Amino acid sequence: QVQLVESGGGLVQAGGSLRLSCAASGRTFSNYAMGWFRQPPGKERDFVAVISASGRGTYYVDSVKGRFTISRDNAKNTMYLQMNSLKPEDTAVYYCASATASFVTTLAEQYNYWGQGTQVTVSS
Repeated sequence: QVQLVESGGGLVQAGGSLRLSCAASGRTFSNYAMGWFRQPPGKERDFVAVISASGRGTYYVDSVKGRFTISRDNAKNTMYLQMNSLKPEDTAVYYCASATASFVTTLAEQYNYWGQGTQVTVSS
């Protein structure tokens, strides 16, 4: 059984930083791309960032480029999202997800396992 468990969310002031982690179990972590999505209050869940299975490929939504960094440690079966210069509009529940393939994809339908989410709240 595949499990994804996010951690690291919390309340931070605008301009601050947080580091999210996603611990995976139940499948060969290093075979699959991993992504982060977020769902702001009252809105749909949207793509944030993705990293390929090897870690050599990454892609970000424009609104977080230069502020967020996605990474993974395949030896630890863990993915990370370093979030700097946080803004109130980054407030959302953040979900990690495991893709169906090794290459980067921004499409939610190409992810077949999801975590339970972690709340990130950025105060102004």
